[in-house]
Amino acid sequence: MKKGKIVIIVAPSGSGKSTLIKKLKAELPELVESVSFTTRPIRDGEVDGVSYNFIDENLFKSKIESNDFLEWAKVHGNYYGTEKSFVESEIKKGVNLLFDLDVQGTDSFKSYFKDEAKAIFIAPPSIVELESRLRNRGTETTGIINLRIENSKKEILRKDDYDHCVVNDNLDRAFGELRDLVRSILEEN
Repeated sequence: MKKGKIVIIVAPSGSGKSTLIKKLKAELPELVESVSFTTRPIRDGEVDGVSYNFIDENLFKSKIESNDFLEWAKVHGNYYGTEKSFVESEIKKGVNLLFDLDVQGTDSFKSYFKDEAKAIFIAPPSIVELESRLRNRGTETTGIINLRIENSKKEILRKDDYDHCVVNDNLDRAFGELRDLVRSILEEN
C-alpha cells in the first residue's frame, strides 16, 4: 500500500491560511486535515474534535510528559500539539494528511519526517496588510493582535526555509498556486 503524504501549511496569523485551507479541502477531498490539540478557548463557530481537540493545560502537560506529541508549542500564551500515533497510523494507511502548523511545529515535523513532510509557507503581501486583516477579524484584543504582529514579523523571515512559498496578495491567484503545488505533492511517488 502506498504511504500517505504529509502536507503542511505554515503561515503567520492573518495571512489567509484558514481561508486557503478551507478552499483546498473543498477542492481536494483526498486531503484529511489533522486535528491538533490546544488549550486555547474555543471560538464561536468552532467544534471540539473538528476544529481542534480542546483540552485543559494540565491534561496537555501530561500528554507532553508521556511523549504523545509529534510536535507541540506554546504560541500566543496557549499550547498546541499534534499526536504522534495519529499521524503515523494514518500515513501508513495511505491517508494524505493536511496540517495547519506554526513555524515551530513545522520545524518539528521537518526534523522528524525530513523530506516526507512537504511544507508550504503562506506569506501576506505586507505587514501593513497583515495588521489590517488581524484587526478586521475582530476576534482578539488589541494586546493579542500586537503580539501576533510581532510574532508574524519573525515568522515571515522564515518564508524561504520551507519547500514552497505562496504570497497571498490575491486570494484566487494564491489559491490556484497552492492547489497546483498540493496536487503535485500528492502525485509524487
